[in-house]
Amino acid sequence: MEFKFTKDKLNEIENVLDTKFAKRGNQYRAVLLDKEEGRKLTIEIYPDIPIGKKNGNLVSIYTSNAHIQLHFCAGVVASDVLGEVTFFAQYGERLSGVVVEKRAACSVFTNVDSELLSGDFEKLAPEVMLSGIALSLTEPLLDKDKEE
Repeated sequence: MEFKFTKDKLNEIENVLDTKFAKRGNQYRAVLLDKEEGRKLTIEIYPDIPIGKKNGNLVSIYTSNAHIQLHFCAGVVASDVLGEVTFFAQYGERLSGVVVEKRAACSVFTNVDSELLSGDFEKLAPEVMLSGIALSLTEPLLDKDKEE
């Protein structure tokens, strides 16, 4: 099943991140500010655009120190409890994700083996454990056909 950025999904992201998207053509843009920490983060979502020879969803994140892109975004998990939104892409058994926090922080995990998402995290080295935990929220949404 192909993921679409619907109005409901965009509203869910807005609610968790306490922001509003401005629509410009086929782009949705929101700015997050954390004055206390001195952070600013901009999210741009481009639904169903040409990416090379295929169409897909592109998510761009801009901070004062980085520009991050997630091509072919396959889904989103918005967590009120954690105050963060996880955008993810899947290629075979590998997963990449961008986690955006309400307080204008961002983490990136790329090329993570989907087997790390379930199981005993305590058996993993600490430097590997974080990616498995961070992306484990995506597991119910993964395309199991792509993992074979």
